[in-house]
Amino acid sequence: MDPDAVKSTFSNLAMGNVMAAAARNLQKEMIVQEKTQASSSANDEIDLDELMDDPELERLHAERIAALQKEAEKRQEMKKQGHGEYRDITEGDFLGEVTASELVICHFYHREFYRCKIMDKHLKALAPKYLDTKFLKLDAENAPFFISKLGIKTLPCVILFRKGIAGDRLVGFQDVGGKDDFPTRRLENLLIKKGMIKDKEKEDEEDYSESKRTSVRSSLNLGSDSDEE
Repeated sequence: MDPDAVKSTFSNLAMGNVMAAAARNLQKEMIVQEKTQASSSANDEIDLDELMDDPELERLHAERIAALQKEAEKRQEMKKQGHGEYRDITEGDFLGEVTASELVICHFYHREFYRCKIMDKHLKALAPKYLDTKFLKLDAENAPFFISKLGIKTLPCVILFRKGIAGDRLVGFQDVGGKDDFPTRRLENLLIKKGMIKDKEKEDEEDYSESKRTSVRSSLNLGSDSDEE
C-alpha cells in the first residue's frame, strides 16, 4: 500500500472527526443559548407583571396624566386669551390686550417698511411656540396716541410689557446684529434672556431631571424632599 495514500486517508478521517466535533459543540451552544433566552424572557415577564402591580408606579402614572391634562387645559385657556398666534390689533384694543396677560410682546410697525415685514416674519414664527406670552402688532399710523405716549420714534419698535407695564424695547435691528438677514433663533435667545419667553429646551431638561429624580427616590422607597425637611 502506498504510504502517502495511507497518510492522506488518516488525515481525512482526522479532519472529519474534528468537523463532527465542532458541529456537536455548535449544536450544544445553540441549545444552551435558546434555554438562556427563554429563561430571560420568563424573568422579564415576571418583572413586568410586578412593575404593573406596583402602587407607586401607578401613582406616578396618574400624576403624570393629571399634569398633562392640566397643561392641556392651560393651553386652551391661553388660546382663548389670544395667545399662540401673532395678531394685528387696533389702538382701541391696545390697553385691554396688554393688561390682560402677564407677558406681552407688541410690535409697532409701518405697512410699507421692509424691516417691519422682517420682524413680522420672526415674531409670527415664535408666537405658536410660546403660549405663555402674547404676541401682538399695531399699525403705527393708526395709533398716534400710543406712539406719542410711548415715545416711539423709530420703526420697527418692539415693546415688552410685563403686567401691563412697558419695559424693555427693541428698536430697529441693533439688538439682533444690525443686519436684515438675522436668524429667528437670535431674536428668540434675546427674548429668553430678557425673560419674555421661557427656554423650552431648558424647561424640558428640568422636567426630565425632576421626573427621573422622583422615580429614583420612589424605587429606593424614599420620601419627598419636603418629607426630609
